[in-house]
Amino acid sequence: MTAGGTARPVRLDAHHDGSVRHVPDATPRLGDVVPVRVRVPQDAPTRAVHLRTVRDGEPHVTPARLDVTAGGERWYVAEVEVHNPVTSYRFLLDEPGGYRWLNGRGVHARDVPDAADFRLTVHTPAPAWARDAVVYQVFPDRFARSADAPAGSGLPDWAEPADWDDEPVGSGPSTPRQLFGGDLRGIEERLDHLRQLGADVLYLTPFFPARSNHRYDASTFEHVDPLLGGDEALASLVAQAHRRGVRVMGDLTTNHTGDAHEWFRRAAADRGSVEASFYHWTDAGHVGWLGHASLPKLDHRAPALADRLVRGQDSVVARWLREPFALDGWRIDVANMTGRYRDVDLTHEVARAIRATVAAQNPDALLVGEHFHDASRDLTGDTWHAAMNYTGFTRPVWTWLTPPGSTAPMLGLPVPRPRRPGGAMVGAMRDFDALVPWQVTAHQWNMLGSHDTPRLRTTVGAGVRPEGEVDAAVEVAVGLLMTYPGTPMIFAGDEVGATGDNGEHARVTMPWDRPERWHSRTFETYRSLIAVRRASAALRRGGLRWLLVEDDAVLYLRETPEESVLVAVARAPWSGAVLPEGLGAGATTLHGPDLRRGGDGLLVPGQGPGVGVWRLDRPAV
Repeated sequence: MTAGGTARPVRLDAHHDGSVRHVPDATPRLGDVVPVRVRVPQDAPTRAVHLRTVRDGEPHVTPARLDVTAGGERWYVAEVEVHNPVTSYRFLLDEPGGYRWLNGRGVHARDVPDAADFRLTVHTPAPAWARDAVVYQVFPDRFARSADAPAGSGLPDWAEPADWDDEPVGSGPSTPRQLFGGDLRGIEERLDHLRQLGADVLYLTPFFPARSNHRYDASTFEHVDPLLGGDEALASLVAQAHRRGVRVMGDLTTNHTGDAHEWFRRAAADRGSVEASFYHWTDAGHVGWLGHASLPKLDHRAPALADRLVRGQDSVVARWLREPFALDGWRIDVANMTGRYRDVDLTHEVARAIRATVAAQNPDALLVGEHFHDASRDLTGDTWHAAMNYTGFTRPVWTWLTPPGSTAPMLGLPVPRPRRPGGAMVGAMRDFDALVPWQVTAHQWNMLGSHDTPRLRTTVGAGVRPEGEVDAAVEVAVGLLMTYPGTPMIFAGDEVGATGDNGEHARVTMPWDRPERWHSRTFETYRSLIAVRRASAALRRGGLRWLLVEDDAVLYLRETPEESVLVAVARAPWSGAVLPEGLGAGATTLHGPDLRRGGDGLLVPGQGPGVGVWRLDRPAV
């Protein structure tokens, strides 16, 4: 099925990104001279290409030299001196109609600010394994319950016991109290599910003792919650995961503790204690995170807090990265607020301290920050390796795939979630990607949902659209997730068709023994598209070149020096596209329909909704 009409020819423009096809893969040092490559269509009117860098705050323009002409494009090379720890650059295109600029957002026939310039950074990137990873997020209370899980009289006084098949409470005082009894032994017993799916990183939300089912209100950082099986259960889970080739990441709250935390109890009992310096106070008492008195906010001006929590080998950060636990990294909760309160802003200092501790304990460990909005100021290359990419991926994809006429609320906003065209989705993605170094973009955690959001299936129309339309929209969303630069993260249950209206309501249990709740088609969609990603180095490590953006379809290229992969994602039937000869003379289908040749080049079918992924036979450069 197609939308009819004539397939649109793809018109190439000048292109550069931070991937290895354009920039050497090695991390530069101060003083290094780095060759960067830019390509311009052979039939473009560009007379010359220049490089604009900023050195010590002052712009400097130098000519690029023509290196090779191949595949219908001219490749230019310029040299960037890495004079500052983060060195920005962009390209000046000299053309008869007036000069244009090429930066991270694309090509512009106007002057542009420096914010979206390309960047070289001397800071060590995330570990190499993160580029190949597929992350699987587990909310321990809702994943699996072992035979050893406590029940009834064994539960704490705050808990409201729930049966495994009960529906989660979506709002009100019971949301943090409803306890289903999942534990770490239960997760260990289901590790093969991750391998069957294709995931190889297990990300656990907090496992510390607390007075809630989410455990972001820790009462100590010294041991694992006995409700989850205690320290021994975590050590066993990590060991078994590692034997299966699965890494395990923890979740640490450095912004606040619970009011039952041992540090806060000492602080409240004795305002002269060293622990009292760990928290922010006013004349009225302690400061609660976002006004919640049960979550006292940490004051990172206290040197003793740094030593206990984030700095050095005796800190909480370091301890759990060592045997017998040997976590493979941390996700930092509300990283955007850590160290920030009124006139205090120590976020970057705290992030650098955590990163130094992580690197000293395990240089191959990953550090990811939680951010729900623009994280660019906090992703300079030397803080968090990456962030949870709600703004640069999740929200744009949601607005593209929201069903027509939806009244569902937009995440974090008091307005309905709109249905927007492809240009709005891609524009948002490019805006946010361009504000951080490529090495950060390449490691961002991209998600279609998490424990803090509605479920994907609900977002794309479950309960509103026919089941088949929802299945197709899920495939489109997962196709984007598995082919876009960054690390895909899946919230446990999405792969079997879970639904939920908001973060709390979406924290459903896994239906291990309920085949009627297990959506096999959705599981196969995830499994097959993860397999496509794993079979292609370009999808895991390649650059990104937007080729065509329409209201209902987007077309882009992922490239390494050895491989070019074309991706077409459509939310509805569209006109299709014709590729220029230089992109490839033929194609191997990895997912979706086959490409066929037309008179002017390869024809991309206008089928939709759906996903097509093809490995192109391209000329060597």
